[in-house]
Amino acid sequence: MSRQNRAYLQICAALEEEIRSGRLPTGQRLPGEYELARRFGVSRMTVRQALAELARKQLIQTRAGSGSYITFDHRPLDWSQGWSRALMRQGAQVTTRVLYFGAVVEPELRECLQVEAEHFIALDRLRLLEGREPISLERSRIPLTAQTRALLDIDFAHESLMEALTGRLGLVPATGEEWVEVTRLRTEEAHLLGKAIGEAFLLSRRVTRDHEGQVIEHVISLLDPSHFRLYMTFELNQNERPRR
Repeated sequence: MSRQNRAYLQICAALEEEIRSGRLPTGQRLPGEYELARRFGVSRMTVRQALAELARKQLIQTRAGSGSYITFDHRPLDWSQGWSRALMRQGAQVTTRVLYFGAVVEPELRECLQVEAEHFIALDRLRLLEGREPISLERSRIPLTAQTRALLDIDFAHESLMEALTGRLGLVPATGEEWVEVTRLRTEEAHLLGKAIGEAFLLSRRVTRDHEGQVIEHVISLLDPSHFRLYMTFELNQNERPRR
């Protein structure tokens, strides 16, 4: 292995360790090529090789004219307070664009969820990182009842749906189910997210219920895989624990 190859791999390993340990937080801008070259005592070409390797591992994303940004999500999202709050707790500057808000009739969803309400409150939102980069498209449906009708008076471009449900209406999620799969973006979705038609995205379908089992919210989210990861934990039975 040549000296240059050893150098770029060493730089890559050093930066990867800083990213995974959290010393370089999600969303933080990396130093420029000149600064990194001076720090490691190498040429800018060697730095570019190291950055290309980090991008290949999906640890950073390089934007033309803006430098490199950390996209490795080293902490799982706690969506109990909503996506926007979860992202902000990780230091991400997220804004919301409301695409549609109003009452709708969706017979198939009503039958699937087995709810009595004939109408749903539909809230379709686009999340943007730093006000410009679309990272998720969410389509929420809440059964329209005398209690939830108050949601129609709220500006969800600036308020959290989860906080409105729990804080204003007292609808506290007790249980939930979530399904995650990979999907291909359709024409309208690709246009809204600024991506290519057919690009792979994570699709999440989540249903939350109160302590009586009544549906609070059904939401389908398209999540940019460069920012979102599926995180899972599990426990082993006593007889299935690995030997030490």
